[in-house]
Amino acid sequence: MATKTILITGATDGIGRETAKALVADGHHVIAHGRSVAKLEALAAEVQVDVEVADLARFDEVEALAERVLARGQLDVLINNAGVFKMSSPRTESGMDARFVVNTLAPFVLTERLWSLLSPGGRVVNVSSAAQAPVNLDALAGRAPLDDMAAYAQSKLAITLWTRELARTRPDGPTLVSVNPGSYLASKMVKEAFGVAGHDLAIGVNALRRTALDEAVAARSGAYFDNDAGRFAEPHEAALDAAHASAVMAGIAAAIDAWRRASVASS
Repeated sequence: MATKTILITGATDGIGRETAKALVADGHHVIAHGRSVAKLEALAAEVQVDVEVADLARFDEVEALAERVLARGQLDVLINNAGVFKMSSPRTESGMDARFVVNTLAPFVLTERLWSLLSPGGRVVNVSSAAQAPVNLDALAGRAPLDDMAAYAQSKLAITLWTRELARTRPDGPTLVSVNPGSYLASKMVKEAFGVAGHDLAIGVNALRRTALDEAVAARSGAYFDNDAGRFAEPHEAALDAAHASAVMAGIAAAIDAWRRASVASS
């Protein structure tokens, strides 16, 4: 297999970290993103990766990350893995729900900004979840509070939905797939949510490697890979509903615009 240049967000913990290590072991060039300099340095001391620091809850830092990656001049795969579930303060400085910002909006902005490097022939792998729920548009806009599970499930349906919609409306771009890497894996998020140790992270790592690298996946743009079932499957029915999809896509565009304007106003 040819060597790929792969950016993986949230690469300092859990599935992201183990996937970054596995991809390096496979001979690929990995750009590992994280929010913690210390954790990135620890990863780089263990395996050969390039590192990028950014807080994905901040629009200016997402933009700066994209600019630095663009300057590298090559990217074959983007794995939008970073995600949050439980937070002591779920509001960003601009008043938005940080679960939607990190889990849905930041991956969308990164994908859009890196589109030129990834097209054609590249791939975007968006980490979703078996937990999906119809999106409350007021919550997406930061106008309605949600509990941790509701925000997480809705943000994961939203990323699954925009994966499908970008693939449908922009078929000449990279292959886009969303992935449930597996339920109840041994991640920090599962421990926070359910208080259980969880299953072997290798289950999720293998799903991300497959969807990022398998040539057969190139023909499945827009699809959802459910690793609990071990196959491509239908996501939550709300992601398939045309009216809901249209409303959520408009809501994502509006939320990103508000996030961008708030960033400019605070700079």
